[in-house]
Amino acid sequence: MDIRQQLLAAFEVEHREHLDAIRAALAAEGGVDWHDVFRRAHSLKGAARAVDLPPVEAVAHQLEALFERINTGQHPLDREARAATHLALDRIEAYVAAGGAGAMPDDALAALAACLDPTAPKPAPEPEPAPTPSPSPPATEPAGEPSLAVLRVPATAVEALTRASHGLWAALPGQTLAAERATRFAAQARALRRRAEAAQRPSQAEHLADAAALRRALSEIEAGLAALAREASDLALGQKAANLAVETAAARVREEAERLALVPAETVFGGLARMVRDLARAEGRDVEVSARGLDLPVERAMLQSLKDPVLHALRNALSHGAEPPEARRRAGKPPALSILLSIEAQGGRLVLGIHDDGRGPDLSAIEATARQRGLLGPEARPDAEALLALPFEPGFSTAGTVDALSGRGMGLSVVAEVARALHGQVRLAPRDPHGTSLILTLPLSAARRPVVIVEAGGVRYALPSGAVEALTRLDPDVLETVAGRAVVPVEGEAERAGTTLPVAALSALLGVPEAARDTATVPALRLRGAQGRCVVTVEALHDVRRLLVLPAPPFGVDPALVTGTVVLGTDTPALVLDPDGLIARLGHAGPRPSHERMKPYNPADGTMVETRRSTILVVDDSITTRTLEKSILEAAGYRVIVCVDGQEALDRLRARIEPVDCVVADVEMPRLDGFGLVEALRREEEFGRLPIVLMTSRGDEADIARGLELGADAYLTKQKFDQRELLDTIGQLL
Repeated sequence: MDIRQQLLAAFEVEHREHLDAIRAALAAEGGVDWHDVFRRAHSLKGAARAVDLPPVEAVAHQLEALFERINTGQHPLDREARAATHLALDRIEAYVAAGGAGAMPDDALAALAACLDPTAPKPAPEPEPAPTPSPSPPATEPAGEPSLAVLRVPATAVEALTRASHGLWAALPGQTLAAERATRFAAQARALRRRAEAAQRPSQAEHLADAAALRRALSEIEAGLAALAREASDLALGQKAANLAVETAAARVREEAERLALVPAETVFGGLARMVRDLARAEGRDVEVSARGLDLPVERAMLQSLKDPVLHALRNALSHGAEPPEARRRAGKPPALSILLSIEAQGGRLVLGIHDDGRGPDLSAIEATARQRGLLGPEARPDAEALLALPFEPGFSTAGTVDALSGRGMGLSVVAEVARALHGQVRLAPRDPHGTSLILTLPLSAARRPVVIVEAGGVRYALPSGAVEALTRLDPDVLETVAGRAVVPVEGEAERAGTTLPVAALSALLGVPEAARDTATVPALRLRGAQGRCVVTVEALHDVRRLLVLPAPPFGVDPALVTGTVVLGTDTPALVLDPDGLIARLGHAGPRPSHERMKPYNPADGTMVETRRSTILVVDDSITTRTLEKSILEAAGYRVIVCVDGQEALDRLRARIEPVDCVVADVEMPRLDGFGLVEALRREEEFGRLPIVLMTSRGDEADIARGLELGADAYLTKQKFDQRELLDTIGQLL
């Protein structure tokens, strides 16, 4: 089955859910949740666009316009509105049932238009299409009861789970056979005990005075013991085989059940990029949409919950990020708007981002809209972070008009609602050097993941094993101290000489009493997270196991430190800790040298100083230039790492994969150019004094002045490239 067929199959189920929910809401007694009804129509419109069904999209767009007017009191839910709504739902259902073939009658659009504009001419009656079977309407749920979540799974997955459960059922009789053999074993043991007791009775003792008779009795008891031993051995082997069969069958059931929950993100998000491109074409806009991390396995229910929010966020990025071609040219951007959907797992969290290189957040427009709607008082002076939280309010929009993309202020509020429902967070932030990033951070729940079980304060905790670089033992009494903080030297082939990492006890980070230690050394784990690295000491290291990670408790835990829960073999729950949260609580956790930098290259005589090698980060999108600069710097004794553009360099520096002593960057690069890289680095205190050399073919005085004003330490041009000038410059800066 190709991707379009998969999308249509998913839409077949999804559109029925939306139609049934709208019908049930209109049929329910009492008030109608118009917010939910509107969201259903909005989601139906986006889903229809994703599977390329323009007639359904057009009708859904008119439905959401009608529902909005009813919700705001601009139109009553009268007989005409009800009839138009039910006609529209029927037309959509019939059109999808026919596989999208042919044309949809225009009467639904005309009826909705008549409701929205009473002056419009009434639609002419259309002949009714052949009736199509439809399911009976769902029973209306009691008021106040939450609707059940629906999980869509392929039939093949259900069949595989059924076969696995049959295999488990077939393995269970082996346990019954083992129980029967155990019963026979117990009967033989009782018979042998009675024979031994009989031999000890006085009458029997006299009778057995004869040595021959005594030998016969002992021989019978010995034979009975031998038979008992053989039966015990057979029983052990049979029980082992039965247990193995049951465990194998149960493992298969568990794996098939997990396949129902964990699927690649592409199964849900795969069609969204094409949908955004189609939207852009319909609006006459040029856009490049890319996705990263679609192969990441994620819980199916979570992906389905995120489908609508991601769709809204992508539409929002297209609507608010698009700029006129002339404006993009003036800003030095490529002609097409770039939108990136990124999905990655960091520690125990799923991080989903929608990034664009458009105009960026309009803080003044956000503030003006907030004051107009009464969200800000006349005296309030909010900062940028507070302003960027306002677009997540329901109905908040800075768009001047309502179109097929945006303007109703529903998109980001849907994102925020779903993030809260999934115990996650969402934030909006400007992107360097241009554009906007919307970041969703959610717990990775209900998935089997390898974890390290540790103990702190007498309590067991779990840490994602992917964040544990190494296990070791430390003597806390001999640790070094730098700037009042305990540090430990880090050794290894990939480590730079003199590198140290901060150290803290896990109990201290969690705020629990630390148990007394009875040995000179303590177990320790070297952790790596998105925010850096550190070392934590624990009271004991227990096990590395693959366990089902469930959601974190809704109360009693710090959400910055806890991402989930696992159940240990003793049915005891253990909290899963977030490495990034521990690193953040410890403070700045990036590796730092334990001594000052020293120059490996002497510009006076061109000789090398005998000391540790400094690391140079070369950033250039040209493979030829990267190779040339790398060979020159390595010949001069430097250690060189390379990145293909400014964004990759910025991400690598922020991740603190290794300490960097100097950056040599080109200016003209995709995603983030050299000017943007310098500006971004100088904004961060950690990189405020990091030496940066811009080396580019742009030799205009205005470009040189701009680079130096942004904070570059040197500006070299490739037209006058001299490798000694490059080495002299780096030597002076280091």
